[in-house]
Amino acid sequence: MPQPEQDPFETLFERGVTDGLPVVPPTRERVAAMVAGSGREAGELVALVPPNFGRATVEKIAVNAVMAGCRPEYLPVVVAGVLAMCDDAFDLHGVSATTNFHSPLFIVNGPARAALDINCAAGAFGPGWRANATIGRALRLIVANVGGASARTMSMSTMAHPGRYTYCIGEHEEENPWDSLAVEHGFGPGDTTVAAFAAEAPHGVYDHRSLTAKDLLITISRSLEVISHHKSTHHGDTLVALSPEHARTVAGDGWSKADMRDFLWHRLRKPVSALIPGVDGGDGLPPHVMAKFPHPETDATLIPKFREPGNLKFVVAGGTAGRFSAVIPGWTFPKMSRLVIKKVQSPREGL
Repeated sequence: MPQPEQDPFETLFERGVTDGLPVVPPTRERVAAMVAGSGREAGELVALVPPNFGRATVEKIAVNAVMAGCRPEYLPVVVAGVLAMCDDAFDLHGVSATTNFHSPLFIVNGPARAALDINCAAGAFGPGWRANATIGRALRLIVANVGGASARTMSMSTMAHPGRYTYCIGEHEEENPWDSLAVEHGFGPGDTTVAAFAAEAPHGVYDHRSLTAKDLLITISRSLEVISHHKSTHHGDTLVALSPEHARTVAGDGWSKADMRDFLWHRLRKPVSALIPGVDGGDGLPPHVMAKFPHPETDATLIPKFREPGNLKFVVAGGTAGRFSAVIPGWTFPKMSRLVIKKVQSPREGL
């Protein structure tokens, strides 16, 4: 008697290759079409994916992109995302195994934003755009299925956050009064790039009344001050996502990104006397740092919140209506994940 055909969705879930949501069955035909979209050979090795250093060939990347629901034309962006998050400076092993919240956030710059309909504007961090949702999801599935860091087998995150399903936006370059994130890091305005940033969820910043750059940045500094906790110091790369309205306020006063970094970095230093553990909160400077100051209760030495001004990264994203921005903490401890940007290599004209 013939056996009833198994439900492919249930089969894939039972094999442990999903993120808990249904995936598209990766048939040979779908995978072949996805590989073709990359303009590369199926067996080409793109990267070794931490923590297990699985071999991310174009075909394996394509399998996960199919399961995520990508279109074939998205695959060059997915490949660039793999290269970015597998760069040593990103430290995907640490980001995947940490007990902290973080997950790779992917930021797309350049012509692909329009060509692939990647949302950069209203609701940029939310649902509704296939490219954002499926590109970010494909990269998360690659971390789990190729790198071995699935939620059930390796993730030690105490809380995690919803970006571990998918976390991908475009920068709203048309509303950006400064160079884009990619151009600022040495790429051309006609290049399509993907940045990988080890990110917590966005922390909303509300400021409807500030009319000057200084006033607005004081508001933003207060949100940056409480990253991790109000006495934590020496943070690494951290992202400030400015809404178009807030960006116009800052740029309208003639402030550059360098001006913003300098202002925030200096403002976000605190004296040793304000960082003593057990005073105004149990946490504070670690013992090996406190040991350097024999009289911490009166010591006015300023300790920075961030290791250097360059750790503060800026993008412009979101809708043109609404004076809301976001600060997005990066993964700093025990060492530091750096923002990494890779250029998209695509056979398609316009990307």
